[in-house]
Order: sequence, then C-alpha cells, then structure tokens
Amino acid sequence: MAVPAAAMGPSALGQSGPGSMAHWCSMSSGPTRYVLGMQELFRGHSKTREFPAHSAKVHSVAWSCDGRRLASGAFDKTASVFLLEKDRLVKENNYRGHGDSVDQLCWHPSNPDLFVTASGDKTIRIWDVRTTKCIATVNTKGENINICWSPDGQTIAVGNKDDVVTFIDAKTHRSKAEEQFKFEVNEISWNNDNNMFFLTNGNGCINILSYPELKPVQSINAHPSNCICIKFDPMGKYFATGSADALVSLWDVDELVCVRCFSRLDWPVRTLSFSHDGKMLASASEDHFIDIAEVETGDKLWEVQCESPTFTVAWHPKRPLLAFACDDKDGKYDSSREAGTVKLFGLPNDS
Repeated sequence: MAVPAAAMGPSALGQSGPGSMAHWCSMSSGPTRYVLGMQELFRGHSKTREFPAHSAKVHSVAWSCDGRRLASGAFDKTASVFLLEKDRLVKENNYRGHGDSVDQLCWHPSNPDLFVTASGDKTIRIWDVRTTKCIATVNTKGENINICWSPDGQTIAVGNKDDVVTFIDAKTHRSKAEEQFKFEVNEISWNNDNNMFFLTNGNGCINILSYPELKPVQSINAHPSNCICIKFDPMGKYFATGSADALVSLWDVDELVCVRCFSRLDWPVRTLSFSHDGKMLASASEDHFIDIAEVETGDKLWEVQCESPTFTVAWHPKRPLLAFACDDKDGKYDSSREAGTVKLFGLPNDS
C-alpha cells in the first residue's frame, strides 16, 4: 500500500496553511540548546581543509567504523585511504585494480580494516588496509553504481545500471541472491536491524523488501520526482531520503511516515549523512553549500561553503567532522582539469 507523504505535491508548495510544506518546514520556535551549542562549536571549528586524493573527480567518501580512516573512490579507477591524525588527513595508500570508475564504496560495519568498492568494470573488490591488497574480486553482471554492507557484516549488496541488485556473501564472495527491478534503482540500504532492505527509485518511491526473503513489504510515495539517496540514522530512529525536487524528507523507521522535510537546497539532493549522535543531517547538491540541519526540528544549524557541486558527504562516526568531495577544477594550471581532492570540515580555525 502506497503511503503519500503529507503535502508532497507541487501544489502544496505555494500554500502556507496547516499541513502545507511551508507551514511544516517552519514550525520550530527559536534555536534549541543543541543548535546553539553546535553553532558555538562550529564558530571555532569552521575551517575546511583540502587533501589531494585522486587525479579525477571523487565520487564517494566513507569513514571506517572506528573513525581512524577515510576512504575515497574516484573516476580515476582507484580508491584512496587516509589516516585521520589530529587535524588532518594523511594519505596511507592508493588502491589500484579496477578497470573503470569507482562509483561508490563502503566499509565493513564492525571491522575497521575492510572496505568494498563498486565499479563500472562489472566487479566489486574487497580490500584490506592491513595488507593493502585486494582480498577478493567478485564478478557481477553489469556496471556497478551503488553498494552497501549489511549491518551484521555478512552480506554485500551491489546495484548496477540495469537495475539488478546482487546480494553477495561477504565470506565466500559468492552471490546469494539476485533481484531484477522494473524501476530505476538509485540507492540501496538495509535498515539498522538488518531485517528490511530499502531502495530509492526513479519514480519517487521508497521500496521496502523483507530480508533475507526479499519479499515486497511496502512501497512509499516519498517524492513527486526521482528519489535519489537514502541514509539511516545511527540511532535507528529515522531514515532520510533526498530527491530531484531538492527536498530532503525525514521518516520514522517504525511508523514509515514522513515526520518533517528540509527545503533549503535548490538543486536535486545527491548525498546525505547523519552525524554520529543522529542529531545533525548534512545534505548536498549542485548548490554551492552543504546544508547542516538539526534533525529534531529541521532548523538550519550551519552551512559549509563550496565552490562547486558536491558529490558525497560523510560525518565522522565519533566526532563533528564532515568529509566531502566536490566537482572541483584545478584552476592553477588548467581550469578543465579535475582536482580530485577530499575535504574535511569542522577543523579548528587556528589549525
């Protein structure tokens, strides 16, 4: 059964009565103590530093579960791993082997040494930072564009350009199941309990399957246009979706209802990340800033300035540090050359 998100139609955008988008997005009264505290912190930690990572644009950044390492995947067919030292990222290694762009990567949920990359070369690769080697290459049927690791660490799901999602056993590296979808699959994710599997699709819906049975549970009409990205908050209370209508919507995990929306971006929302305490949500697009909202109110907490569209954002798993990557050009020598840098926001102003 489809559950329409309240007042999601374009007609509601022009209204301001109860239940309308404008009313809904402006209901809080004055900043909360949390917002004031974080704004005070960011006033002293508003520095963004850039770190050279790749020779072409960076598509994906992700932190290891212990927060000691940041991985990045790029159009130059490689992954890079950095160590976080005090107030900077120090490049540890570059991981080569893919024959095409590395579009997305993620870390094992509880082992801080393993990460997996999805590539257009029709493979996924699992890497171990201790040996700096690829410990498994798994051949898949199509050009891979999205990937996630199940919360229990046992399964890797990978989606390709033909809307096929393959479920791979993380230990044997063999395919356990494969699902062909009749809609455009954008981003995929398990819920934190590992018993449901979520897909955002090109029709603006969130499709929910039971796991491991992969039987349809529900389809939610989340947005009037393409639903692009999805993220679950670490506390297991909410998940958020971002869409081509430039809105971010926040959903109650248990009730599967939309509780509020964030509407400060003007361009399609490409990427989302919840902070470690589940209280902040970063969202980004082709707008030249990253919006940081307080989850409980939807209020603007901060914005991080950028010079170009942002492809990927990731909050550190323990600290208020935000890693991100933009479509930056290396203006010094050649304005068309991609810079391939990874950025870190939340550093002390005097660092």
